[in-house]
Amino acid sequence: MKERKQMRKITSILTRIPLVLYSVVVLYPLVWTVFSSFKTTTEFYASPFSFPTVFDFTNYVKAFTEASIGSYMWNSVAVSVFAILLCNGFAFTAAYVLVRYTFPFSGLLKRIFMSAMFIPIAFSIIPLFMMLNQIHLLDNRFGLVLVYAASAIPFTVYLMTGFLASISREYEEAARMDGCNNFGVLFRIIAPMARSGLITVTIFNFMTFWNEYIMALSFISSESKRTLTLGIAFLMEVQRYATDWGALFAGLVIVMIPTLVLYALLQRKITSGLNMGGLKG
Repeated sequence: MKERKQMRKITSILTRIPLVLYSVVVLYPLVWTVFSSFKTTTEFYASPFSFPTVFDFTNYVKAFTEASIGSYMWNSVAVSVFAILLCNGFAFTAAYVLVRYTFPFSGLLKRIFMSAMFIPIAFSIIPLFMMLNQIHLLDNRFGLVLVYAASAIPFTVYLMTGFLASISREYEEAARMDGCNNFGVLFRIIAPMARSGLITVTIFNFMTFWNEYIMALSFISSESKRTLTLGIAFLMEVQRYATDWGALFAGLVIVMIPTLVLYALLQRKITSGLNMGGLKG
């Protein structure tokens, strides 16, 4: 009995060691970025890995005033929110139809959604560029919203399909007996019950849209329409050859904060949504 306890203790320690090492590898760059955002350029060049002498928020002020981070942040917020609303609206209704109704080519449609998740974004840049140019939505934030929403629909449909399949049909039958039509059943019964799944896909999609760079770089050229990731990429050009590293790291921290806070506050709902949805098992 004593030997078993010792073996369990050793196993527990051996299991935690790689987890601790992985946590250090992940957290160290984040902590280093935060500390670097308070340094002056002189301090950074003198000792990149030391603590800042003074915790001064001047770099954050520079990021907003000199590099237009506030404008870029507003663009990212607007594009991400509207893309989420559009994507979730179409994906939720499409997933419900695929789960609850059988019609010709429904199986093929499911496989198309599934296969679309494995198409690399780089392969679709040129066709999307030509399409947006033809409909005069190139260098347009609404065009970027459409591209973001369309790119996330396959994954959202996949996850919501698994989640909606776990909801019993008896709720819908009872609602129809009470006089609900199809839209009433979908939005008054199913949508509230699928709240955990909707929150999960919303968080995943927000992180994807917020941090997206390649499509924004390809389809947006005007400075006033740049998203936050583009703004950070062009932040080095503000100082040309004398890059203000403190302001650059301050911008990186500004990019990271929304996703970190959102995930920290809603991590339980993300986990429950994944367990009940399409990624279960």
